[in-house]
Amino acid sequence: MRILIFGGSGMVGQGALKECERDASVTDVLCVGRSALPGVGGKVRELVCADLFDLSDVEAELVGFDACLFCLGVSSGGMKEAEYRRMTYELTVGVARTLVQLNPAMVFEYVSGAGTDSTEKGKTMWARVKGQTENALLGMGFRGASMFRPGVIQPLDGIESKTKSYRVMYAVLGPLLPMAKKLFPKYVTSTEELGRAMIAVAKRGYEKGVIEAEEIRVIAAAG
Repeated sequence: MRILIFGGSGMVGQGALKECERDASVTDVLCVGRSALPGVGGKVRELVCADLFDLSDVEAELVGFDACLFCLGVSSGGMKEAEYRRMTYELTVGVARTLVQLNPAMVFEYVSGAGTDSTEKGKTMWARVKGQTENALLGMGFRGASMFRPGVIQPLDGIESKTKSYRVMYAVLGPLLPMAKKLFPKYVTSTEELGRAMIAVAKRGYEKGVIEAEEIRVIAAAG
């Protein structure tokens, strides 16, 4: 299985990449991002693309993949809706439109978030925008499209978030996450579980387009 990862340097993307490296069924990984990744080798290659809104110059590199794990995302904190929509809806949907033309038999997997608003009409800005993004992807015509909605994500394997506020939060709350995961398994997902679940869905598909946090854990455990 050949897999594309967008956002391999972020916390979620790092988790997905590590699980791809571990999984023997994944033969080739191409990480696409704005900056180079450290320690890339083996079955992992990278494609540095300064402008992810325009992939026309690198389309030839994006052909022949079975799945795309789209792990790019930004925090909505301090952002106006137009800016957040550009970095969330417009970027994701723009990449997907390119990929569905190049790889119509591809499975496209988008890391969204718990609480996303599928009606696109709620009061919470980020939830509306992510709901609009999910709906667009689900109707785009890929062989399969899955929207992953993790809640709190527990970073494993030394993975850290690129977002400073998240790093501070994890530094304070990190020691409590293992216990929280035991007490509230529906709401806490590890980077390892999320990566495993994404690979499993890429292999076998899933009957639902939207996958909530508790389902992520079950899919990951099934392998």
